[in-house]
This record gives sequence, C-alpha cells and structure tokens, in this order.
Amino acid sequence: MTTPITIVGALGADPEIRFAKSGKAVASFQVAVNRRKRDQSGGWIDDGADWFSVQAWGTLAENVAESLTKGIRVIVTGRLESRDWQDREGNKRTSWEITAQGVGADLSFATATVTRNQRADEQRRPTQQARPTRQDARQEPPADPWANAQSEAPF
Repeated sequence: MTTPITIVGALGADPEIRFAKSGKAVASFQVAVNRRKRDQSGGWIDDGADWFSVQAWGTLAENVAESLTKGIRVIVTGRLESRDWQDREGNKRTSWEITAQGVGADLSFATATVTRNQRADEQRRPTQQARPTRQDARQEPPADPWANAQSEAPF
C-alpha cells in the first residue's frame, strides 16, 4: 500500500546516484524534518527531527544529484511505502521510504536559478524550436520594427 506524502526538510548528506541494470538512474538521500512544539510561554521550540529515506528515479534522480547538496532545504512529494526485510539475526523489520515524484528547493530561506533540461522530443527534432522560457522573455527586446521607413504598417 502506498500513501501520498509531502515533506519539507534539510538534506542530511549529498544525494548518492547509481544506475540500475536497466541503465535508469536512482538517487538516494535522507531528509531531516524538524519537529517543533510550543513551550509554556507559547513560543516554538525544536523537538528533534524525523529522518526520511527518499529515492528518486530517472531524470528526476539525475537532476537531484546534480542540483542538491547537504544542508539544502527541500520539498519532496511522493509515495510513502513500507518495505519488509530481515536483519542479520533473522528478525523481521519494516522500513519506510519515500519514492519521490517531485523534489524542489525550499525557497523560504534561499534563492535558486532554474535551468530547464532539453526534453527528449526536442533532442530528436533539432529543427523545431523549443518553447520560449521566462528567461527568454527577460532578454533584450527585438529592434524597433517601427524604426524602418515603411509606407505601410508591418502587420
């Protein structure tokens, strides 16, 4: 059974990337989510942290491994899944892991520069222009079309 989950916390270490036999990338990382509680005066105090194991697959895994480092605050959405296993003594154990569907930097306390990856279909069709991005819109505007001495409107 899987349960949707969203967490906000800090990376405990740099994500580790490896590749499955199929060649698909998988990034594994730990996220610490601080617990907070109110003290007697009504203020907030830290009350430890819960640690979540997260795995991201495919392009998401590659982007996570390339973009995120220890200590960065992230927002992770995904599926909470249980996994049963046996330890060395033969005891049955259960671990809880998140399979990430989306990972982003938490911009509450930081800024980020986002670079879009070229999509696979754009790589196959190099003659087709990619859709303009917001960054494209911030570039210098084209030369003034009205500056030409034309007898008719250009439209």
